[in-house]
Amino acid sequence: MHTDIAKTPGPVKSLLVLLAYLLLSSIAAAIGVLANFTNIDGWYATADKAPWSPPNWLFGPVWTFLYIAMAIAAWLVWRKLRGFRPLLGLYGAQLLLNAVWSPLFFALYPALGAPALWLAAVVIVALAVSLVFLIREFWAINRWAAVLLIPYLIWVTFASSLNVFAALHN
Repeated sequence: MHTDIAKTPGPVKSLLVLLAYLLLSSIAAAIGVLANFTNIDGWYATADKAPWSPPNWLFGPVWTFLYIAMAIAAWLVWRKLRGFRPLLGLYGAQLLLNAVWSPLFFALYPALGAPALWLAAVVIVALAVSLVFLIREFWAINRWAAVLLIPYLIWVTFASSLNVFAALHN
């Protein structure tokens, strides 16, 4: 007998999918670290930054928490949907925007100057908009998943203000 109801994923498969989401987040984080590795102490050290800029040491712990939270959020939705669905493509799109931002902002600035910062601003605003849609969609499926993404949206909105300030003043 054929049925359209998917089986509930077993604990091993569920753990492997969680690890896969954590790996994807780690890859996005690594791209960011590689892009800003030499630039934090390079051009960014002398850049005109917003008066509300936090100290550089704060970014690592915040992003670590956010990457873990976003991986868990996607995993919770995956479990509820009992597999991969197009909605998780929106998750992938926001992760791609996230991964692209640091190279644009940090690594491209020495070559392009302010236009790189404006391009990064467009990307980070697109990231914030995608997060609004993702939170709305996750809310309908798993509210905890949506709640886990709210700090991410707040941080990205804050980072957008830092990005725009840098674009205006450098």
